[in-house]
Amino acid sequence: MGRMPITMPQGVVVNIKNDEVTVTGPKGELRRRFNPDMSITLQDNNLIVERPSDSKEHRSRHGLTRSLLANMVEGVANGFEKTLEIVGVGYRAEKKGDKLEIRVGYSHLVEVSPLPGVSLAVEGANRIKVSGIDKEVVGDMAAKIRAIRPPDAYKGKGIRYAGEIVHLKAGKAGKAIR
Repeated sequence: MGRMPITMPQGVVVNIKNDEVTVTGPKGELRRRFNPDMSITLQDNNLIVERPSDSKEHRSRHGLTRSLLANMVEGVANGFEKTLEIVGVGYRAEKKGDKLEIRVGYSHLVEVSPLPGVSLAVEGANRIKVSGIDKEVVGDMAAKIRAIRPPDAYKGKGIRYAGEIVHLKAGKAGKAIR
């Protein structure tokens, strides 16, 4: 995986300075430091990551570095988005300013502030869209929202990722007739 070159889309500029890489595109700018052992070069509009040896540590860092770089390029070019669904009677979300107010069966409202670089949107009353240019931060924000009320194992109520399959348990069995 680490040997595959990363092709640069139109409008994306990469600046490599020692072990710090800055990727700028139409959606914004991302900057990250990488392990100095990995050599990152830009050749013919392709980013190439190479490792110094075949040691276990270098092999594992090779694939990680390439994946992180590919996510940076994809993020500044197109951005990332995760969709959450709220399932349950009376469960809903509202947008108040830049914050999110979620009602999921607690005696109080749960207020969620977006992490820097993330925007939250509500579609209808039961769909939340988390979007941004950094894949790691978008996933972290979506996981924090889901953790407010994860799907219940018996009725399936709660906050889940769009398309997530929740396997329901059978519940209590009836008493045996004597």
